[in-house]
Amino acid sequence: MSKAQIHVTVNGTVYEAAVEPRLTLADFLRGDLNLTGTHVGCEHGVCGACTVLVDGRAVRSCLMLAVQADGREIATVESLAASDGRLHPIQEAFAEEHGLQCGFCTPGFLLAVHELLDHNPDPTEELIRDVLGGQLCRCTGYQSILRAVHLAAAKVRAVRTADAHA
Repeated sequence: MSKAQIHVTVNGTVYEAAVEPRLTLADFLRGDLNLTGTHVGCEHGVCGACTVLVDGRAVRSCLMLAVQADGREIATVESLAASDGRLHPIQEAFAEEHGLQCGFCTPGFLLAVHELLDHNPDPTEELIRDVLGGQLCRCTGYQSILRAVHLAAAKVRAVRTADAHA
């Protein structure tokens, strides 16, 4: 099978690669780019562990082929923390509210919440539950995750307010 040439920007870095046409975006990120924060759970798009942002929108990377990402901008969980190691406000909130246990589902939750708060920094409980409904966690029972999202929203609003006044 002949390989396809792709050009993608992942976490701000431009990559050019020759990939098998059937290679998933998740496998490309994990195998070719060694970005192992993107987890592969069900491989059917149900669990959300493989969620990444493609052009700012949350997608299941196990369902998207790497060739479909050609020319696109991708953000993985590795893009959230600052280069000096400071956690993103969403990561801080998940840690403070114990919104994770084993951590397997956490990258998907973080990126789904990131997309939500990018578009709506003051989401309703119903909207938060709708977004979280697309992510599967087998450990936490979701209450701590709900609290984490509310705290993350407050933190994101505070950062935006501070940036606006700077």
